[in-house]
Amino acid sequence: MAEQMLTPKQVETEYGVAAKTLANYRWQGIGPSYVKTNPSKYGRVKYRRSTIEAWLNARTVQAGGAAA
Repeated sequence: MAEQMLTPKQVETEYGVAAKTLANYRWQGIGPSYVKTNPSKYGRVKYRRSTIEAWLNARTVQAGGAAA
């Protein structure tokens, strides 16, 4: 079974990370890895669900732990 691919809007709906924030992260070269369906500036951007979840897990801060 192929891994589910999510649009930035789907990521926003399911995980609460705004599509505009994801766009800013892409522009800055930070944030989760993504797939671009066409190399032109008009190519659609998709995210693998596992990539989004791993990215969010890496940013989880433990209560009482070191300051973020």
